[in-house]
Amino acid sequence: MLKYIKGHMETIAGIEIYPIISLLIFFLFFAGLFWWVFTAKKEYINKVSNLPLDNENDDIS
Repeated sequence: MLKYIKGHMETIAGIEIYPIISLLIFFLFFAGLFWWVFTAKKEYINKVSNLPLDNENDDIS
C-alpha cells in the first residue's frame, strides 16, 4: 500500500516542500506555546485556573 502511494507521490512536482512546511508549522506552534507558557503572568494563570471553581456566575432557576 505504501509503495503504491509513494509511487504516485514521486511523480508530483514540488511535493517535497510540504513535509518541510508541515514540520516548520509544527515547530513554530509549539515554540510559541512554550514561550507563552513561560512568559504568562502568575495572576492570569491563577485567575484562569480558578474559573471552573467559580460559582458566582451560575444561574440556578
